[in-house]
Amino acid sequence: MEKTWIILIALGVFLLSVFVFWRMTNTYAQKGYGTKMWKHWSTRLYYWQAAIFYSIGFTTITMYVLKWSKILSF
Repeated sequence: MEKTWIILIALGVFLLSVFVFWRMTNTYAQKGYGTKMWKHWSTRLYYWQAAIFYSIGFTTITMYVLKWSKILSF
């Protein structure tokens, strides 16, 4: 049961960080690439790959900080 909560917390942190990344950078990326380039799948693929990689890193760091502060134990 404890591992289920840890996975749910990690998933929640991941989804929250993807959402925050999207809200902060979506309009900037669209303006930076331009509307014509933004419609290509490869441009959006690179954007979402970056969002996922940054969120994985943020989630990993957050989980280790929670472990270090003894809030979570895994």
